[in-house]
Amino acid sequence: MPDSKTRPRVGLFATCLVDLFRPSVGFAAAKLLDDAGCSVVVPSQTCCGQPAFNSGDRRTTREIAEQVIAAFDDCDYVVAPSGSCAGMMAKHYPELFAGEPDMAARANAFAAKTHELVSFLTDVMGMQSVLAQFDGTVTYHDSCSGLRELGVKSQPRKLLETVRGLDLVEMNESDVCCGFGGTFAVKYGEISAAIAGKKTANVAASEAHVLLAGDLGCLMNMAGKLSREGKTIAVRHVAEVLAGMTDDPPIGVARDA
Repeated sequence: MPDSKTRPRVGLFATCLVDLFRPSVGFAAAKLLDDAGCSVVVPSQTCCGQPAFNSGDRRTTREIAEQVIAAFDDCDYVVAPSGSCAGMMAKHYPELFAGEPDMAARANAFAAKTHELVSFLTDVMGMQSVLAQFDGTVTYHDSCSGLRELGVKSQPRKLLETVRGLDLVEMNESDVCCGFGGTFAVKYGEISAAIAGKKTANVAASEAHVLLAGDLGCLMNMAGKLSREGKTIAVRHVAEVLAGMTDDPPIGVARDA
């Protein structure tokens, strides 16, 4: 592990959903980054701007992007436990400021240092294994943005294979959308529910006891659908398992008062 003088300064972009609904994912991400040899900081932050961007509100998106870029200016890297948010920042921030020399340069530099959590751990920091233990059979859902925008597929599986006691089984169509899609689930509820139903059928057919993914939006969507269908499959963010931090109830299950 690098010493304190060589540890890269990594800004953790926690994401809105993690902050509001599943803080344990943020703590797990911070632990994994620290284990990988990073100096972790959590600058004051807000939304990545994706809801406004997907709704066509470029003015609001630009204002949010400017705040985010400034907040993480002194970080060597920006890492998010979400392919969706990381994809927004890495792929779409530059296009917001295209043709504006000063901001375009800052946006491009910001995008170049922005990564999804698990791909950063493996591809940038060279993490080969984790020390966690998790007894059970799991299956993994490939979130659309992480897979298609950032190429996140083999990285989580590589690390999951090193978790003691864990048995990873692949579901059919693991790379097919869960139906969330951010504002898509709100605008097209019936279509979203139908897509989610096909996904949960594949999850159940895998006979895994736990469903994992790297995006909390997808996980909450699938957990809700599984619950409504009366299925007892637990749902967790992959970071929680890789960090060995699974004391919190699965997603969608309330903690006892």
